[in-house]
Amino acid sequence: MIDASALEELTTQAANDGVQQLVVGAVVQADGKVLLLKRPADDFMGGIYELPSGKVEGGEKLDAALVREVAEETGLTVTDIVEYLGSFDYTSGSGKKSRQFNFAVGVAKPEPVRLSEHDSHLWVPLDEQPPVTDAVEEIVQAYRGLHQV
Repeated sequence: MIDASALEELTTQAANDGVQQLVVGAVVQADGKVLLLKRPADDFMGGIYELPSGKVEGGEKLDAALVREVAEETGLTVTDIVEYLGSFDYTSGSGKKSRQFNFAVGVAKPEPVRLSEHDSHLWVPLDEQPPVTDAVEEIVQAYRGLHQV
């Protein structure tokens, strides 16, 4: 698991930067592929593919939020938070300055994926261009670089 003091540092820096909403994202990899989820068409940024991700609840730690969000959105059980891959900032649908912290995670089993908030999912080979935003592509690139894919 990731060092707790490193996670505290990330949240402190976000607060110092005026970030109003913390979000966590997970790179879930299996058999050389990364899991992406498709947002519902009627949702904020509808129709795009994204990493399993979600808001950090008040008082919740980043690692706990990551485990919870992956379970809620995919039904998968995180067994390990392997490494921090970087963050990106954006303005949420409600106008809040948001920062998404992204981590590579290990899961107990990659299937079945049980969606609760998304229209569909796909497993994209790491050596292919994923159908994601530039910010998410940078996170996938960081993962590739660390794993020499």
